[in-house]
Amino acid sequence: MADKPILLDMDVAELGAFLKELGEPAFRAKQIFTWLHRGVSFLDMSNLPKSLRETLAAKAYDLPLRLHQSFPSQKDKTVKFLNACTDGNIVESVLMHYHYGHSLCISTQVGCKMGCAFCASTLGGCVRNLTAGEMLAQVLLANRYLGVSGHVSHVVLMGSGEPLDNYDHVVRFLRLINHTDGLNISLRAISVSTCGIVPRIRQLADEGLPITLSISLHAPNDELRRQIMPIAARYPIGELMAAVRDYVRQTSRRVVFEYALIDGFNDSPAHARELARLIAGLQCHVNLIPLNRVAERNLSPTSPRAVQTFLATLEGLHVSATVRREMGADIAGACGQLRNQHLKEAQKADNINT
Repeated sequence: MADKPILLDMDVAELGAFLKELGEPAFRAKQIFTWLHRGVSFLDMSNLPKSLRETLAAKAYDLPLRLHQSFPSQKDKTVKFLNACTDGNIVESVLMHYHYGHSLCISTQVGCKMGCAFCASTLGGCVRNLTAGEMLAQVLLANRYLGVSGHVSHVVLMGSGEPLDNYDHVVRFLRLINHTDGLNISLRAISVSTCGIVPRIRQLADEGLPITLSISLHAPNDELRRQIMPIAARYPIGELMAAVRDYVRQTSRRVVFEYALIDGFNDSPAHARELARLIAGLQCHVNLIPLNRVAERNLSPTSPRAVQTFLATLEGLHVSATVRREMGADIAGACGQLRNQHLKEAQKADNINT
């Protein structure tokens, strides 16, 4: 973790308290907050006294991440970033271009402990949670990369990590990114994904945050789900669906079900019909995901023809569904793949040098 406070973690009131400890007037807090959320370094905050700028630079972090490496796709406008934390950990984010603007998929943890069989994020376990400021920094670095060509308009919390396993920092991030003196990104333009931590789904419903909740479902029954998602052993699909239905009733927000199609495992028309029965009557959408190959996992993606058959089966049963467009395949665009490659290469270099 950071050895100095990360000011991006703080709201205006907390910044005021921090400034008071430094013997500085609290009115500077709003100025600093606005500068920080533009990605401006302390020394470039032009309406602050030079002495204060130098004090802040010595005693705190402005941007707690730095861009380690960027990987633009040669096939589309997708860009994957490896960002370095102040403690040397590496996290990834993915910038995607759509007709409605730029969407950024961010990480919420360094690694992940959920153990899902189709995901590279979990291969090394969870190192630590990211703070709200470290999540915000991923957005600010993406904006810096875009420069005059645009800015991030939509954010997806679906990179490395389980967002609801880092609940307090994630909720703080949501409130900060929506702040009118900051990035002011609409919460309706933000999606939060979870593999299904039932108590946290119920807690999130009480927050009054109009985000889009995405459920990583990936199977229509417990027997299959437990084979690929350890969380299913703790929270059976019946409990998960009850929490999701209550969430929709309480928030009046449509949920999205993420469903990765795995060849010969969960991709038959019978599975599609079972999925349709499971979500019947629910205000929802199904996002079908052609599986990304992970070298360490012995799972194969469904054929394009089988994907279309699965989609047609759902649509024939009046289920709202689409197939997610594959983006960034040439830059290890799936969660955790690029970070995992980086760690392997670093370990290989260490072995060579020792």
